[in-house]
Amino acid sequence: MNQNELKKSLSKLKLGDIKYFDSIGSTNDEALAWAADDARDLSLVIADEQTAGRGRLDRKWITPKGAALAFSLILRPTAEEKPRLSRTVGLAALAVAESLRMHELNIQVKWPNDVLIRGRKVCGILVESVWSGEDVDCVVIGVGVNVSKNSVPPAEQVLFPATSIEDETGQETNRVEVLHHILATFITLRPTLVTDEIITHWAGLLAFQNESVQVESPNIPPIVGQINGLEPDGSLRLLNEHGESVTVRFGDVRVRPLT
Repeated sequence: MNQNELKKSLSKLKLGDIKYFDSIGSTNDEALAWAADDARDLSLVIADEQTAGRGRLDRKWITPKGAALAFSLILRPTAEEKPRLSRTVGLAALAVAESLRMHELNIQVKWPNDVLIRGRKVCGILVESVWSGEDVDCVVIGVGVNVSKNSVPPAEQVLFPATSIEDETGQETNRVEVLHHILATFITLRPTLVTDEIITHWAGLLAFQNESVQVESPNIPPIVGQINGLEPDGSLRLLNEHGESVTVRFGDVRVRPLT
């Protein structure tokens, strides 16, 4: 992977500018700084190696050289999109999920920000915002995808079972082709961000649908219930043990199955 290969492969997509790094601490940190400056809509930061990447809850996300995808996409939301930005993580997850379904894999989205293959994590997403006063100026969507077998961390280092595209397909996979498919799908799906279509699509791919899960969040007791879909803003809807509907909002939350 290099700058010239990326620009050639992505040239037909309606992206902004592209910044490529052989190695970087965090693509999201670079994208946040760029977004606060003059980055255009759909500008891309991508690295062959990421040494200090992070996921939600300040978890580390290390991207070994030549093994995975680590990129951040800068979104300058329209006036119509701004009231619905809580759905952005779902849009990104669907872009990854749909691009992988071409391999005829069993793809699901683990709320709020992971993509699974056969119940194992293949992708994590971190969405961060750049504010101008009380208004969101930009959104940075960080995406990490395990592509080769070498990208999967040891089992003792993860809280949830992980896998890679190559582990699941049994074939060598071109990272740039995967990136192209994800970005093309994101651009195609973006108009649904402002419609109910994205919620229907997202809910249809939810992992653990109608299964019992435990939702853990700092400073509050765990919530146990069955996943019962999504609210219009993308929040998770559960049915608790009394059959009452409970809404789980975005934040420092972790969802895990009880079985």
